[in-house]
Amino acid sequence: MSSSLRRGALAASALAFSVATLAGCAAGNNAQTLEVKPDNAATTVGDIKLQNVVVITPSELESTGPAAVSATVFNTGDTAQTLESITVPGTGKTAELKPAEGKDLSIPAGGSLVIGGKNNASAVLPSSREAIQDGNAQKITFVFSKTGDVSLRAFVVPAEGFYASWGATEVPETPADVAASPSASTSGEPATSASPSTSEEAGAPADGASPSTSATTGQ
Repeated sequence: MSSSLRRGALAASALAFSVATLAGCAAGNNAQTLEVKPDNAATTVGDIKLQNVVVITPSELESTGPAAVSATVFNTGDTAQTLESITVPGTGKTAELKPAEGKDLSIPAGGSLVIGGKNNASAVLPSSREAIQDGNAQKITFVFSKTGDVSLRAFVVPAEGFYASWGATEVPETPADVAASPSASTSGEPATSASPSTSEEAGAPADGASPSTSATTGQ
């Protein structure tokens, strides 16, 4: 075999090996392709660009809990804008918007705002299971301070797989019997002292020094 043919055969073998290696890297449960987020709804109106808009419902079908809107908002203009509301036309649903801790719902000029996910702003649609169904392409309207209404259709998906950490967190209901009333004393004597005391009289009941429950989270 001539040297040129030998070099050609070696090159072909090397190419076949590299292709097989790459194919092996892309297969299996831990393949990087499994980590790729699928394309979601996007649109641009004026200076506002919406990307990866999706509505995420609770993973349990029987759940009546809230849904969440996830999106990334870009402002390509020279002036900051504020996200004023997110609604679901035809359902009467308006999202409860909450900024990230220490921030607001403004999108700076040339900047962006991430909605959904840990430590980001959130948009929660309470009790939306009947109005919003998995698999639908649901119309969503964002309202901005300068651009105004920006509407598009977003996929509705359950909070599973990639979206497991992007769904809304249900707020547990406060039990109706959480007491705001003072606890009853087993002794017949009213607690007349409002100031705490480090020394108690010998005849005072031991449970009279319990802390007050008047400072509730609702005040």
